[in-house]
Amino acid sequence: MKIDVLTLFPEMYDGVLNSSIIKRARENKLVEINVHNIRDFTLDKHNRVDDYPIGGGEGMVLMPEPIYRAINHYKTDDSVVIMMTPQGKTYNQKMAYEFKNYKHIILLCGHYEGFDERIRSFVDMEVSIGDFVLTGGELASMVLIDSITRLIDGVIERDSHENDSFNNNLLDYPVYTKPIDFMGMKVPDVLLSGHHANIAKWRHDEQIKKTMLRRPDLLEKSDECE
Repeated sequence: MKIDVLTLFPEMYDGVLNSSIIKRARENKLVEINVHNIRDFTLDKHNRVDDYPIGGGEGMVLMPEPIYRAINHYKTDDSVVIMMTPQGKTYNQKMAYEFKNYKHIILLCGHYEGFDERIRSFVDMEVSIGDFVLTGGELASMVLIDSITRLIDGVIERDSHENDSFNNNLLDYPVYTKPIDFMGMKVPDVLLSGHHANIAKWRHDEQIKKTMLRRPDLLEKSDECE
């Protein structure tokens, strides 16, 4: 998989792309991630990529020309262009699984007061990570990069993500480590039994219980309700 990020602040990605699992995935050639500065595609002698909104209003708006040029410079027949915007479809684990099968993703990150409306005609979809507003799309794009990369074959063990929260619309089951008894809080006996079938059943039951208590809205969508 290849991911190209279009942003005004490439330096924001240094830590994310050069740490932990994403770093190893890049080093092992399981994913290619490149970050590009939108300012490199402006024809303005002052490298401007934004302007005041026509008709008045607060803030600055990203102009269509440099973004159009940037997208088309990297776009191929295999590309899917995703705009990061609070107006987009709310991101979830199902979408992460869909996105990890794409050959090439271009993530477009806005800043300031948003995009010239005409830019929307250059993208394939709009994605939001929640009903709140950030200063720009960079942090949201990092969420997509992380959640997609970890699902790519070979990046982490398959079992590590197949039992994640939100798979089948259930939250993850409780997990424990040593010591067995910490300040009177004990590891459940079933986990010490060595009986794999009983452990699997307990974990599944705990997933349903936790989801019912914390996210009943998810349980309504789960196969458990069928």
